[in-house]
Amino acid sequence: MFAYILRRLAYAIPIVLSVALLCFLLVHMTPGDPLVAVLPADASQELAQQLRVAYGFDRPLPVQFGLWLWRVLHGDLGASIATGRPVAAEVAHAVANTVMLAFAAALIGFTLGLALGLIAGYFRGTWVDKLATSVAIAGVSVPHYWLGMVLVIIFSVELNWLPAVGAGAGGSGQWAWDWAHVRYLILPAVTTSVIPMGIITRNVRALTGDILSQDFVEALYAKGMRQSQVFRHVVKNAAPTALAVMGLQLGYMLGGSILIETVFSWPGSGLLLNSAIFQRDLPLLQGTILVLAIFFVALNLMVDVAQALIDPRIRRA
Repeated sequence: MFAYILRRLAYAIPIVLSVALLCFLLVHMTPGDPLVAVLPADASQELAQQLRVAYGFDRPLPVQFGLWLWRVLHGDLGASIATGRPVAAEVAHAVANTVMLAFAAALIGFTLGLALGLIAGYFRGTWVDKLATSVAIAGVSVPHYWLGMVLVIIFSVELNWLPAVGAGAGGSGQWAWDWAHVRYLILPAVTTSVIPMGIITRNVRALTGDILSQDFVEALYAKGMRQSQVFRHVVKNAAPTALAVMGLQLGYMLGGSILIETVFSWPGSGLLLNSAIFQRDLPLLQGTILVLAIFFVALNLMVDVAQALIDPRIRRA
């Protein structure tokens, strides 16, 4: 098992380096001058050149990438052009809020998705299956940013049950796990959970139906096993694939929540990315994308290890 983990780590390192290179190149290939956010309208060419030298934008791209990567390896993501604050501090605060939102959404979406998928798989072809499948298709099909606005209209504007925006009366810096703050998390978490719920429901339904049609299940029933015992065998066989799907969906929730965080003004990495894009803040944009990519790679690594622990065949492959 230790050799398997080392092998997966060896695969992850070049992936992270490739992501860092792509992140750097894509950000620098976008049109526009990143110093527009800090330069006054009547700034002289001399001042603009001084700032380019200060931020290292006057050097060739390979040199800029090498210096940036060297600083990143030492934990320095640079300073934001727009605010002047350290990028690492801003990204850490925003990513912590996104992780909190993603795990709350995962708790809702994964629980409902697994339950609906198993029920639909066991009762395939019945009205229960059709109902669960309809819910899954609706979850995948509905645009989540549109759903977020609808939920705000219903639960915030019309019913006045839940707050529409923000992360608490005192902001995310004063977050506490009490009802006064958790109520700010409910609408964005429910909105974020809808698409993963639909995807997991459809995948688990297909897995469960496929496993139930295999010969070993009939053999288990022939041996006189109870339904609950057969259910455990079905879950164990479906777990590796289901874990892979859930890991991918959690990664997408960590990195793809920019629209939802913008709709709800949730102070996470998505809102930070949105701000960095519009302000053309290259250090902040690069740092946020890199940290999210590392999270995604680390998450997939943990899923691979969990799959190998559940199914020894993966380790031997």
